[in-house]
Amino acid sequence: MHETSDLAQKLEHYFDRLWPICRSITGNGLRQSIDILQEIVPLVKHEIPSGTKVFDWTIPKEWNIHNAFIICPDGKKIAQFTDNNLHVVNYSIPINKKLNWEELQPHLHHIPELPDAIPYMTTYYKENWGFCITHTEWKSLPRDGEYQVVIESTLEPGHLTWAECVLPGETKEEILFSTYLCHPSMANNELSGPLAQAFLYEKLARIPKRRFTYRFVFAPETIGVIAFLAERGELLKQKLCAGYVLTCCGDEGAFTYKRSKHRNSLADRAAEHILQHHYPKHTVVEFAVGGSDERQYCSPGFNLPVGSLMRTPYQRYKQYHTSLDNKAFLSFDALAETVHAYNNICLLLESNRKYTNQISHCEPQLGKRGLYPSSVDPLFNREETHRLLHFLSFADGEKDLIDIAEWRGESALLYSDIIENCKKAALI
Repeated sequence: MHETSDLAQKLEHYFDRLWPICRSITGNGLRQSIDILQEIVPLVKHEIPSGTKVFDWTIPKEWNIHNAFIICPDGKKIAQFTDNNLHVVNYSIPINKKLNWEELQPHLHHIPELPDAIPYMTTYYKENWGFCITHTEWKSLPRDGEYQVVIESTLEPGHLTWAECVLPGETKEEILFSTYLCHPSMANNELSGPLAQAFLYEKLARIPKRRFTYRFVFAPETIGVIAFLAERGELLKQKLCAGYVLTCCGDEGAFTYKRSKHRNSLADRAAEHILQHHYPKHTVVEFAVGGSDERQYCSPGFNLPVGSLMRTPYQRYKQYHTSLDNKAFLSFDALAETVHAYNNICLLLESNRKYTNQISHCEPQLGKRGLYPSSVDPLFNREETHRLLHFLSFADGEKDLIDIAEWRGESALLYSDIIENCKKAALI
């Protein structure tokens, strides 16, 4: 619990620094956010010029914003970008003009069902503009008189930025972690994924001897991962053993695991095993196209073994894509627990091999190897001895550790000491 508390404090510290930044699929806010995360993860930035073709898509112009607001007929200033960056439709073109209510109203967005929430809206691929306000404020606005709307933004040729870090292991077989970094000030749907992934890197970097190579990708959702796959997709098809998309990691809901299209890949088996034995109040759902960047990783041309471990999934909580998805909605203890859950998955992946018992005819004589306690030993652990015998009985070179542990209905993480002791005794 102490470790979780310490991690929760670190997560909150970086959350507070990232929260005010207006991010988008391109622009300085995205780069600034990556710069902050580079304090935790040694990320390498990649810049893709506007106009570049990436599969069926084209990298858009770069968008940056400085200020925005509306001046009402009575002189009141509303929808101020400096108050909440969700007030402006993301990717709005610059504008400075006077409008009547009929002209302005189509550019105002609000949610009648959530009268005190500011919605999150975008116009990435169609040049347009707009403002987002609460339904309560929308109802109070005068219908007569002249409004002045101001958006001080730029939309011009530039770059899309994505970043990655590769943590090398003993083999070139890879485990992928991918998260998006492109939304403005939203907590669970934006910052929980990058923060969880950054501190997962910190944990894995401390492992002195890693079997797998771990790749961490931070990219704008959809277009950023499409650009990443244009660069790395063929490599992943050759080397990827398992992958996960990190999103919606920080609310207090129980875990939800979304399977890859393979349904029973190593990624799926490892995640579901850890959830079953360590986080029993969880849900497993099948792959579906409604979601995040697993859609790109699992597209027919790649069909990679990539799932997603979340808490309450996107679109299933009322705060989703609104100003209510804020710090108050987040639990930093829950976010820290998500980091630990992903770390447990990695520990399982590291140890999950097909082990072969070197003494296959009858049981090995464990006593002479110091692995079978005396019947008068006061520290005799019958359960651990049965687990050892079970492991050796099923270590036939065909079943992996997950199979062996599932046969007893217990966590494969319980076998770490057994495996090390058997290696030292040259039994496997």
